[in-house]
Amino acid sequence: MVEIFFKKLATMMLGQSMTKALEDYYGKVDKKKYCRYRERQQTIRSEFRRNSCIPEDDYQSSWKSLTPINTPLALISQIQRSGGSLLSQLFDGHPQLHAHPHELKIGFPKKYIWPELDMKDSPDLWFEMLFEHDVITHSRDGYEKGQGDGKTFQFTFPPALQHKLFLDCLTDRKDTSQRDILNAYMTSYFNAWLNNQNIGGKKRYITAFTPRLSIRQTNVKSFFETYPDGRLISLVRDPRNWYPSAHSHENAKNKYDNIDKAISQWNESTETMIRNKIEFADQVCILRFEDLVSETERVMRYLAHFLEIDFDPILLTPTFNITPILANTSFRQEQGEIQAGTLNRHQSLTAEEDKLIKKLSEDRYRQVLTKVVAF
Repeated sequence: MVEIFFKKLATMMLGQSMTKALEDYYGKVDKKKYCRYRERQQTIRSEFRRNSCIPEDDYQSSWKSLTPINTPLALISQIQRSGGSLLSQLFDGHPQLHAHPHELKIGFPKKYIWPELDMKDSPDLWFEMLFEHDVITHSRDGYEKGQGDGKTFQFTFPPALQHKLFLDCLTDRKDTSQRDILNAYMTSYFNAWLNNQNIGGKKRYITAFTPRLSIRQTNVKSFFETYPDGRLISLVRDPRNWYPSAHSHENAKNKYDNIDKAISQWNESTETMIRNKIEFADQVCILRFEDLVSETERVMRYLAHFLEIDFDPILLTPTFNITPILANTSFRQEQGEIQAGTLNRHQSLTAEEDKLIKKLSEDRYRQVLTKVVAF
């Protein structure tokens, strides 16, 4: 009886889309889950109200100069600590790409759950489900990921402007589809990013990184249903180099606190790469992290061909909004744009750890290497 009450309450306040996503992920919508996501919704609405005073002349100027974004999404996804952030930063600044500057977090209730939007919900509820809360912090404090030196990059992004642009993109639109909503979201996102140095020009893809999203089969199926013209890029990292990085990362918490648990997750990610490649063939590309680091130009030239864009030297330098950025590493920062030291993480393993990782991963690693692009 109580569960029925909170499900009805969630449907009324959060909408059909969020309620179904919560039920699918958690199995039910109880009081704790309802209160948690209702608080999230209220925080978002509070932020919109606090920053809602956009002068009409300024808004009309933004609307008139709006760059519509209807291009497909090239998604980078695999288990964390495999080079997704690096590849995303290498795509940044390319004149034929809209490169999402952070991790893409439109998933709900977790970032790695592809959003399923109910067409009966209002545009406001769609936006609240998709909204990436990080833009509030980054707009206020600057973007710092991977720097480790206290340096931040300016990120000018009024959330209320994105909200208004999103709603206006969908005004008077009939027979709205999931793709229409995501096109409106991407249009509102990149146009609300006011100091975006790469908004203009003809673009071929949006590029973005979301760890783990590609592991769930339903996610990948829904992604390609929304973006039948999309692409999926996955990076596989030698497990002997991957484990020390994953285990040492400050956000790992208890995910990778022992080798058995960690390599089980690495194996799962690797298995799904094979599955995705078999099912979606030429729309999926699997690369070795080690090749990205040691053969950067060859890999990026291949990816330029894969995405049907021109090769540009900016693909060889990790950047944020076209400004060079240090790698996001769980180890001490090293000199150079791309850190060759990431290829030697296995040297921190004991002989016993090295042997165990090989034993647990060698079969799956051998299988996935038959699917990777050879350089």
